[in-house]
Order: sequence, then structure tokens, then C-alpha cells
Amino acid sequence: MQVGTPNIAGAVAPKHTEISAVFPFLDLKAQFSSIREEVLAAMTRVMESQHFILGPDVAALEKEIAETVGCKFAVSCASGTDALALALMAYGIGPGDEVITAPFTFVATAASIARLGATPVFIDIDPETYNLDSNRLEDAITSRTRAIMPVHLFGLAAELDSIADISRRHNLPVIEDAAQAIGARYYGKSVGNIGDAGCYSFFPSKNLGGAGDGGMVVTSDPEVADRLKVLRSHGHRRKYHCETLGMNSRLDSLQAAILRVKLKHLPEWAAARQRNAVRYKNLFDEFGLGDTIHLPVVPPGCVHVYNQFVIRTERRDALRLALQQQGIPTEIYYPSPLHLQPAFVSLGYSSGDFPVSETACHEVLALPIYPELAEAQQRLVVENIAAFFAAPSLASRSSNAD
Repeated sequence: MQVGTPNIAGAVAPKHTEISAVFPFLDLKAQFSSIREEVLAAMTRVMESQHFILGPDVAALEKEIAETVGCKFAVSCASGTDALALALMAYGIGPGDEVITAPFTFVATAASIARLGATPVFIDIDPETYNLDSNRLEDAITSRTRAIMPVHLFGLAAELDSIADISRRHNLPVIEDAAQAIGARYYGKSVGNIGDAGCYSFFPSKNLGGAGDGGMVVTSDPEVADRLKVLRSHGHRRKYHCETLGMNSRLDSLQAAILRVKLKHLPEWAAARQRNAVRYKNLFDEFGLGDTIHLPVVPPGCVHVYNQFVIRTERRDALRLALQQQGIPTEIYYPSPLHLQPAFVSLGYSSGDFPVSETACHEVLALPIYPELAEAQQRLVVENIAAFFAAPSLASRSSNAD
């Protein structure tokens, strides 16, 4: 869920304020300027070929993603949301089935389950990583459970060892929602290539983002890969012969060509995000905010790629307003957990059912973290956060006045 409206640089402009952002939340223009000629050449190649759907660039991207992730197969599709749905379809998930996932994530995770007539079953998150709490997983498994869908939120791997152990004991496939985490690693392995299938999104704001929607499912199971290819093309293996009910979810050649250019730069962009994360942490220490602000954690064995840099404070809303008034852009991922969204009221959940997720929704705040972010810009962000916490609160000013 986006807060505000996107501006032309890919940022999200705050609502109800006359103060312009001093720099964008996400600067896609800066990224494009660094690869402009490569992208335009790739687009020209596709236009001259007049091959717009699937085709050589799509096949090449699939091969390159598979090699990057370390799996045997990569099957592209039209969006990250479709990637989740296609993966579930490839494992035969449908009406009457249950799939376990977390309520603190983007709606596509649970919607992909519900869209197939299956039931999302939520379990709460770990308060430090914001990922599915594997200690709660086994208690949620029933005779109708057919899959587990952990989310690698904000670019950090979920606790996959324990999830995989539980899935093996119950003979359940693990479908990784790695939409925000391409390039993240868990004990040396790429996320998406640890469970049975992994799903990526190429939405423009992602670490590997296209010029529109796009998605990919990776797997090392040849039967699953074959089913994915049939399902994404209306259920056709050959033209006008529909062997199953599929969907129209093919990646455009233009998107593939652009993504192939960007994929070459992904390691350096990930390193820049990691550098910026370290810089933020050093700045928070420099300004004495270590005990005031909860910063992202990186558990042992994990490589975080920081699709978002999310801090946490009980005074989140007041802090965000203060930053907006100074032109500092921020975002909230996510303002409401899925179990309290109107679309999922039929699941029967209530406020208080997942308290860790609900509390996180009231306290998390994402700061700019894109690769081109300058040190001076980060210092400005932290200086303004420090000024907010140094200022007397309204409550204490009122008390002093009395």
C-alpha cells in the first residue's frame, strides 16, 4: 500500500503538506541517468526486432536470473503478484486448501492465496526481523494445510532452516515470497532458491525494477517449471490447445531487455544500499539515538539487501509529520496488517489476534535507502530525527506551563 502519490522521480510525495521534499524517497531518475545509453540500446534492439512478448530477451533473462540465483529454472510472468499465484497453481493449491503466511506484508502475498479459492492462515511475526515467526508455524498446520509462504520482508531472509525442517516433516512445499529480496542470502544461498519455489517482483521500486510490472518464479523442479510455462500462457503448451486453465501472464520483451541491463548492475546497487545502511547506523550512533530508535537487525548468516531501511519508534506518526515539515521523505510499510483489512474480514480475525504485527504497523517508518543517496542527505535525515527527539514533547511543555 502506497502512502501519498508517486512523483516523477519515483518518490512518494506526502499528502496535505505544502513543503516539497528536499530529495525524493526513491530517485529512479538518478538510476536511469547512470544506465541511460544501455537501456535505450536494449529498447531499440527490441523495437527493431518487433518481438514484444516472450522471445529471445525473455529467454535470456530467465537464464541469467537462474544463474544469478543458482537454481535450474526461472519462469517469467507479468508481475510479482502473478508469480505468487502461478507458483501456488503449479503446486495445485485451490479451494479448501490452506496456506500459511504472515499478516505483516503487502496484500499480494495473501491475495494470491485467496484468489485461488484457498485460505490464507496467518501467524505472527518476529519483532526483530518482521518476518514470519517460525516458532509459531507448526501449531498453525492442519489437515488442510498445503503450503507455507514465508516473506523475506524489506530485503531480509526469513528463518528458512526451521521453516524447511517443519515443511519436510509435514510434506509441505515452501513457496518463498522474495519480491523485496532479490540478491539477499541465507547462509550462503540466495533467497528464492532455498524452498521449493521462489517468487520475485520487478515492480519499479524493487532493487531490480523494470519500467512497469514484471515477475519471475524460480525452481529446480523440472515438473514445476513445465507447469509454470503452461499456466502463464492460458494453459497452452501448443497454440490453440488448452490443456488446463491458466492465465495470461507473459513478460514483455521490452521489460526483459531493460531488466537484463539492470541485472548487471544489481551487485553494485546492493552494495550501495548496504553501505547506506551502515552509514545510517553510524549516524544514529553519532547522534546518540541508539537507545531511542530501533534499527534494522541482520541475524547471523543473513545478507540484507535493504529494499527498505525501516526504523521503529512509538512516536512514529509525530516523527513522520515533523520530518515532512522539513521536506524529509519517508514511507510506512505497512500501516495496517492484512488480517484487519476489509478484503479479509471473512477469515474471522480480530484486533489483537496478531499483536506483534499490529504494533509494528503503528511504529515502523522507512527512510530513503536508494543507492544514489548521498552522505549529506542521510546526515540531514538523522539530524532532523535527532532534533525531533531532543525537542520537548507537547505533553511535557503543557505540564511545565501548568
